[in-house]
Amino acid sequence: MSSSVGGLDKLVQFTPRYRQYALAVLFLGYVVNFIDRSILSILLEPIKLELELSDSQLGLLGGLAFAIFYTTLGIPIAALADRWSRVKVLAIAMVVWSGMTALCGLAQNFLMLLLARIGVGVGEAGASPPSHSLISDYFPIETRATALSIYALGIPFGSMIGNMVGGWGAEALGWRNTFVLVGVPGILIALLIWITLREPPRGMADAKVAAVSDQPAPEIKSVLALLWEKVSFRHISLAAGLHAFVGYGAGTWNAPFLIRSHEMPITEVGFWLALISGIGAIGTFSGGYLSDKLADRTNDRRWYLWVPGFATVIMVPFQFVAYLYGGLWAVIPALMVVSILGGMYLGPSFAMTQALVTLRMRAVASAILLFMLNIIGMGMGPYLVGVASDLLAPSAATDSLRYALSLAVLVNIWAAAHYFFGARSLRGDLESTEALIRKAAA
Repeated sequence: MSSSVGGLDKLVQFTPRYRQYALAVLFLGYVVNFIDRSILSILLEPIKLELELSDSQLGLLGGLAFAIFYTTLGIPIAALADRWSRVKVLAIAMVVWSGMTALCGLAQNFLMLLLARIGVGVGEAGASPPSHSLISDYFPIETRATALSIYALGIPFGSMIGNMVGGWGAEALGWRNTFVLVGVPGILIALLIWITLREPPRGMADAKVAAVSDQPAPEIKSVLALLWEKVSFRHISLAAGLHAFVGYGAGTWNAPFLIRSHEMPITEVGFWLALISGIGAIGTFSGGYLSDKLADRTNDRRWYLWVPGFATVIMVPFQFVAYLYGGLWAVIPALMVVSILGGMYLGPSFAMTQALVTLRMRAVASAILLFMLNIIGMGMGPYLVGVASDLLAPSAATDSLRYALSLAVLVNIWAAAHYFFGARSLRGDLESTEALIRKAAA
């Protein structure tokens, strides 16, 4: 009984206002994460000209080099977060990736820039898994997808700021000084996280504090085994990875596409892509919010996969308009619609991943989903679009990137199918996990 009382005492310490503050700080950290991650795309053309690189090399910088280290290190760092302070893991990781972003500006050749981007990937591997785990302990399952969607707003807002600062900085400061400019603020935010965020008890929002707060975290192989048993998770991970393949491919190459196919100045490209990214926040939030509301109203949690599935199908024709139509009056609005629909999968996918595992597995579970999402999406998307562009260049010239991006769009149909297949087994998989949690709490 004393253990239970101690757990409840800890629970009382975290007021609704503090939880909202914690979410805001984690969101701010994720904004910095995506500024540092996305700044490269808007700077690809000046980097290409100065360092004389091919599209395949640029795709390697924007995708595979970053993703391999980001994904493989994400799982052991997440395991550390399940055992140690998630707040400290996040703060240390932020210092690493911010410092490496600044070092990108010192690169004198492809190899130096490649190594610096690898360093950014190493640091950012410690960002989302501990953040997702913290959010899942601050917010109950009924509002968790919404909270995770608010956190995921760091993607459109970070991309918006990255594009805006990158477009301006490329002309006003040069690409080297732009990297330094965006790298430094992250170190200050890391200090804010270290000083002001408090570690919540494990399972706090699930009212299982007493039962699990002192239990050891399972081994990574145990988390993998549990998730592999969940047919719905297999489909979620493939759907998210394939969806991200298209999203990261587009995010990396949209700026060069607009410069080459539409002869748009880089400052103007930065403005439009910043606006498009900012508008995407509507979808990033709506995906989690609609999933929570529809699942609650109908008492059917399959909506957590139906919402991103329908959004992915609907955006495919808009993507074809964006890349194949000749007039910017249609291309820009189409990209705005794609930006809204493209972010709707984030909150539901991560919320269901957190719900499919037991309480001390959450950081590792998040890292496993991120591994699939980023090795397929970030790793292969930008790189293969760059390779396709190089292969098409002899026949398509400056429009090679237009057709390479159009080929990538077809992968979204495949992604949508996995969301709908995953929905078929979701309810049963969630019930089996909830039974495990009840058994541990008994």
